[in-house]
Order: sequence, then C-alpha cells, then structure tokens
Amino acid sequence: MRTTLKRGVGRGATSNGNGRATVPPAPLGAVTVYRQPPPPARGRRSLVLAILGWSALVLAILVGGTAGGAYLYLHETVAAVAPKSVEVKKALKSLEIALPGEPATALVIGYDHRADEGKDAPSRSDTLMLVRADPGEKTISLLSFPRDLNVPIDCPGSTPFLAKINAAYATCGPTGSLRTIRNLTGLPINYIITVNFRGFRQLVDKLGGVWMDVDRRYFNDHGGPTGYAKINLQPGYQHLNGTKALDFVRYRHTDSDIYRTARQQLFVRSFKDQIEHAFSLTRLPQVIKVITQNVEVGQGGGRDVSAKTVLRYAALAYSLPPGHVFQSRIDGLEGFADLTTAPENIQRAVREFRNPDVESPEKATAVALGEKRKERAPSPRETSVLVLNGNGVEGAAASASYLVGQRGYQTIQPANGLRADAPSFDYFRTQVYFDPAVKGAKPAARKLAALFGSADVGKVVPKIRALSNDAMLVVVLGQTFHGRLASAPIDQTPQRAPANVVSGASAAVDLLRRYRRQIDFPLMVPTRIERSSWVDSQTPIRVYKIDPDKKRSAVRLTYRIGDNQYWGVQMTDWDDAPVLTGRNLVRRIGGRRYELYYNGPSLHMVVLRTDGATYWVVNTLLDRLSNETMIAIAKGLKPLATVDKP
Repeated sequence: MRTTLKRGVGRGATSNGNGRATVPPAPLGAVTVYRQPPPPARGRRSLVLAILGWSALVLAILVGGTAGGAYLYLHETVAAVAPKSVEVKKALKSLEIALPGEPATALVIGYDHRADEGKDAPSRSDTLMLVRADPGEKTISLLSFPRDLNVPIDCPGSTPFLAKINAAYATCGPTGSLRTIRNLTGLPINYIITVNFRGFRQLVDKLGGVWMDVDRRYFNDHGGPTGYAKINLQPGYQHLNGTKALDFVRYRHTDSDIYRTARQQLFVRSFKDQIEHAFSLTRLPQVIKVITQNVEVGQGGGRDVSAKTVLRYAALAYSLPPGHVFQSRIDGLEGFADLTTAPENIQRAVREFRNPDVESPEKATAVALGEKRKERAPSPRETSVLVLNGNGVEGAAASASYLVGQRGYQTIQPANGLRADAPSFDYFRTQVYFDPAVKGAKPAARKLAALFGSADVGKVVPKIRALSNDAMLVVVLGQTFHGRLASAPIDQTPQRAPANVVSGASAAVDLLRRYRRQIDFPLMVPTRIERSSWVDSQTPIRVYKIDPDKKRSAVRLTYRIGDNQYWGVQMTDWDDAPVLTGRNLVRRIGGRRYELYYNGPSLHMVVLRTDGATYWVVNTLLDRLSNETMIAIAKGLKPLATVDKP
C-alpha cells in the first residue's frame, strides 16, 4: 500500500470561457473503594519556556516559571537534546527545512530498548506519531500510526518490502521510520524526535503523575517473556504514576492497535491538560534531567534546534484556543494482529491532519441540537476575489488568482487595466481583506485565508478599497505565499440522526442506592443509555475517594457495548479537575447548562455542573456514540432521589 499525495493543482484545468477556471469533482462485579493521592498544587507561571516532543504519546510539555533561571535551563536543555546518536544524525538528511511562520511537522518516535538487551539489539518503535503545528490557524494536529499497520518499508539502499510499520525502525532505525512515513503520507517532515520509553515513565513521575479518565477495568497478572505485560487499573478518573500510565497507553491484550493508538492520544490530551492545570517550578531540574537523558531532537538543515525555535512553538502551544488540538485517525482498518487499510483512508487522514476543520465542534453541535448557525460563509461561486501582489514576486498574483479560481471562486481583475499590484511590496504575511458591509464577507475571508495557510484577516482599508473593483474579498500576497494553496478542510460534520438511546435507569439505580450514604453530593441516575449497552459485568460501579483527606469523592458507572467498547458516567465533587479544562462550547438545553468537549466533530465528553458536584458523560475510546446520543444521555441524568425503582 503506497499513498502519494499530490500537491497544488493539476495543469490540465479547463476554463469556463471568461478567464475563470472550472473545478473538477473532488476526489457488574466487585465494588472497589479506595483512595487516591491529591492532585498536584497549581504552579505559578509567568512564561512558558519549552515545548518538547515526548515519545509519540506526548504532544507538548509546557514548563513554566520565572524568566531568569528558567531561561538558562532552556538553553541547557536545547543543547542537551541535540542529536547525539549516529542513527538520528543520519535521519536529519531526509528532513526538510521549516520556514518561519509556516506550518511545521515533526515525526515523534517512541522506542523501547530494555536494560537486559544487548547494546546492538534492535529497538522497537512501539509508537509513531506525526505532530503538526500551524501558527497561522493556531492549531496542533496529531496523526498516529498503529504499529501493526502493514505498509511498504523504505530502508536506504534496500528494495522496499511489505511489513508492519514498526519494522522500519527495527530494520534501519530512525531514517527508515522517517522515509516510510514520508512515502506513506506524502508529507514534508521538518523535525524528528526520538524518546526512550524508560524516560516516559520517569518524566510522568517527575511531573507528579497524570490524571486520566480510564474507560474500563484493565487487569492482567500473567507477565513474563511469553505473556503480555502486567496491568491492574480500575475504571474512572484517577491519578496514574509513570508505570501505570505506560501500562495503559501500551495495553492491547484484549483489543487491537486501533484502541491502543486511541489510548495514546487520550494520554496526550490528559497530560497537556495537567501541565496547563498545575506545574511546580521546583520540579524543573528533575524534568530537565529526564528529558536530556532520553530525548533527541533534530531539524531539517542539519543545525541544532535553537532556543528561539523552542520558545516559538512553546508560545503557540500555550496560546492555543480551547479545542484547537486535533486528533486524526486512520479509518477502515481491518485485521487484528496485522492491520490493513485502503490507500484512500490514509489520504483522508492526512488531509484532516494537514487541514483540521476548526469549526467542526460548532457545526457538529448545531446539527445535533438543530440550531441554525448565525454566520455562514457564502460558497466560493458566490464569493468574488481580487488578488494583488504584495511581495514583489513576478507573476505571483496571476498564479494565486488562477489557483483561487481552481477552487471555484469568482476571480476578477483590477479596474481600468491596472496591474494587480498592492500599494507596496513589503507584505510579509498574506492579508485577506473583506468589506464589512457585505453580508457573509467576514466568514468568507476566514475560509479563503485557510487556503493560504499563514494569512491574516481584516477589514478592508481605504488604499485597498480603491483597488478592489467591488470584490467581496481582496487578497494581498505576502512573502508567506509560496505558489500553492492548502487543501480545503474536509467537512466532517455528521448528519443529524435520532439519539440511539433507550430507558436505562434500572441498569444503575440499585447500584447507586447502595452507596448513596457514602457520598456527600447528590448522585445522578442515567435514565437514558445507549441502546445496545448495559452496565459492565466486571466493574459496573466504582466508589472511591480521590484524596486521602476524604474531601473529594468519586463515583464511576461503566457501560459496555457488545464489541468491547465502553462509555461511562463520572461523578465527583472535584469541580476543577484537569480534565475539565479546554472545553469547546457551552450550551443551555432544557434549562440546564452543559459543557461540550470534542474530538474534531465527535462529542467526546458532556459535563453537567451543579452547586455541589460535577458529572460527565464520557464517550468510548473511539467515540462510537453519536453526538445526539451523548447529549441525550446527559439530558437524562436525574437525581437519584427523584428516580423511583422501576
């Protein structure tokens, strides 16, 4: 399976007769009661100092503290994570140079080399993930590759051969992984980050652990060379140390790599939430030591990554709007130990990765609730565009105008035969100007700006209006335009469908009544549940204390769907848990206020707050419950005292 993504627009486009290009069609059991350690105290941050890739499981590590001493730590860290191994240095030759202000992509390789193995024994790349940072759109995207995915392996000097994707690292090191991923996706890769899983455990511990929402009971006590790794986790929101966190993200005893990649991405979000929620400067020296001993970072061009570059990506990660971390998944995977998928599924995942739909949560919410969106961008054919040269590159305006026309926009020329030149050629970033008097012009400008990547949107100014020839939008090309447009985001908005729920109070009401005297806040009964689910037979309910002072209590109901997927309802009097940061939207439905948390267009969590407690409905690892179903379950939460036994 080989996928080559074409960039730009084909040369064989046809014209509609007036100089505008036409667009071809686009292709239940024992109850556990126990205590958890308290959450870490909130640290004070005045400057975000570092963003460091951490295996393929960690998107960003944001380290905060005072500017003086921490700045020195930053320089020491950047120098210490420069490539040292011969293998990583070789891989640098296959990287492309990242342009300032432009999106950049890093390949993060999490490998495992155990102490009892020989020095020359091949390591295993248990995790491969692409991370893309887009400063223009203020987004970070993740794309994980299941280790059991069968693809053509590309090793230097060898004929490509079909094998599991993790064989690339075992056979020919980081260069093999880099070349294999690049050929598979067609993406330019600017950075490579390698990390040993030993460091993963140490880092989680040095940062005080991580709070995660564990979807179900995980247990295996048969370890050793011939068995799977041991694991013992209860369901529910809880604090995990490094060993338990690694057990969770690497687990695949009773499911496949599809679920493991979902657990890895869940860890990324949880760890990022925790770092933003609480970090102590006193931990910084220990964190730095772990990172420098286990991480190598290289970039295209051969030079070591500078402190300035680290700070730039740190600032981006820290300033992301809520919900602007996007996780792309490869759909259509078939098999269990050996996974395959059609090339078009790889292509679609790559398009979503490169061009995340930042409006997908809003659009999906509007569909699920039957809302009419207030602001709608007119279609390209309803949008007139004038392109002006603002960078001084000969032919840039004509080229960009042609490409815009290829996307279906009405491209027009300056009036009176004037050259398509801006008032000056000193524009660095591309600007998209809109006329605020024209209905829909602002959302149209945002939509068009996304095609130019690093572009700013603003109201038209007099000197530009004078050249506009009554166009709805005027694009002034800056130095950030390099002769191509980005692919338009795939509209992933699901179609509206009835909630797939049935009455389900009887599934949990007796369980909750059994423990209501142990809990100081009102318990909620899910009176509506997903049609094919029931409380898990192994651990249907878990009642526990989150801190040793017994000030915070928690209850978890776990529901199982037949195909080994689990969703849950969490209840707690901890109202500022890290998982509750980063909500996308808030909606008032039926007189109650709900907070909505999305993975792209999929509603992953719905939160209901009362005066004394917080309740959240959590989707499955693969977000199999529809948005309408998630909302219906949340709306069906009713106080135990008001629910009569059926």
